[in-house]
Amino acid sequence: MKIHEYQAKGLLAKYGVPVPRGEVALTVDEAEAAAKKIGGSVVVKAQIHAGGRGKGGGVKVVKDLDSAIEASRKILGMRLITHQTGPEGRIVQRLLIEETLPIERELYLGIVLDRASGKPVFMASAEGGMEIEEVAAHSPEKILKETFGLDGLQPYQARKLAFGIGVPAAAVNAAAATMIALSKAYLGLDCSLAEINPFILTTDGRAIALDAKIGLDDNAMFRHKDLMELRDLNEEDPLEVEASRFGLNYIKLDGNVACMVNGAGLAMATMDIIKYAGGSPANFLDVGGGASADQVRNAFRILLADPHVKAILINIFGGILRCDTLATGVVAAARELDVKVPIVIRMEGTNVEEGRRILAESGLNFTVAEGMKDAAEKVVKLAQ
Repeated sequence: MKIHEYQAKGLLAKYGVPVPRGEVALTVDEAEAAAKKIGGSVVVKAQIHAGGRGKGGGVKVVKDLDSAIEASRKILGMRLITHQTGPEGRIVQRLLIEETLPIERELYLGIVLDRASGKPVFMASAEGGMEIEEVAAHSPEKILKETFGLDGLQPYQARKLAFGIGVPAAAVNAAAATMIALSKAYLGLDCSLAEINPFILTTDGRAIALDAKIGLDDNAMFRHKDLMELRDLNEEDPLEVEASRFGLNYIKLDGNVACMVNGAGLAMATMDIIKYAGGSPANFLDVGGGASADQVRNAFRILLADPHVKAILINIFGGILRCDTLATGVVAAARELDVKVPIVIRMEGTNVEEGRRILAESGLNFTVAEGMKDAAEKVVKLAQ
């Protein structure tokens, strides 16, 4: 689950990470009140779930109250387009009004899971303020790494990283304390990502998280029910939100072949073989191992709500989800929703013959495939 910058900073502050003074604003009047409270020069920052806001015109540093009001009026409600939003952009519905700070250096701090070691890895770089992907691609040696366990980043590791990225001796203790606090937040909140970019050193000797990004692991949200209120549905794809209501895992992509599968591994393989056959998947939709006929029907409805879908591939291995249950749900959905696009079905496993009988006797024009390769080739041809 993604959250906004101001929410991330609020959570990090609870773990002892120093953050700038700031307030969220939903209206221009609230932005004016926040700027007046902070006083002097402020930064007006659009709050959307995407990076590159500054380049898109969503971040403005202003010198006085009138300029803060003008910037807030301009940014609030704008369609902000960045390299992460895609051409459709995002409508800005929230602002963060924050104090400006005397920046001396910009650094990078971040934590993700290192799947090779099975541990979180703390990354630090002197190249703060840049996209870390660019640094990794062009200068990977500039990213220092330390893995750590469930007790968090250790003081000696934090000091090693701080000195390694060129933090002056006078600021090492403050930088190391922030690193340790960030690791505690990562573990305590069950994060999939915790990032401070840039992490700044100020001319008056402070170390502060100027920007922050946190991703929360959906699989751990049962331990953090209080954090569910941070979810902003306006920042999520409407079809993905709809799918989550029915226990379906759905991710929209940019192709025209819809995929309905059961199991993430089968979903990945299905998308791969569609690409191999010359097509492009329109989505990742996993109905799960124990889907009911009703869930299958809802999955169909969500797939068909995407106007880019030209054909549907159903690729199911019947285990807990039996093939006859799938076939019953597919037939009911096709009749109820008056499906106009071609449907290719490949299924194997429990009650597969019964499932094929249900499809054959439905009177509907399904294309039944004999394997994944055959299914992919047929659905790509039908989508053209």
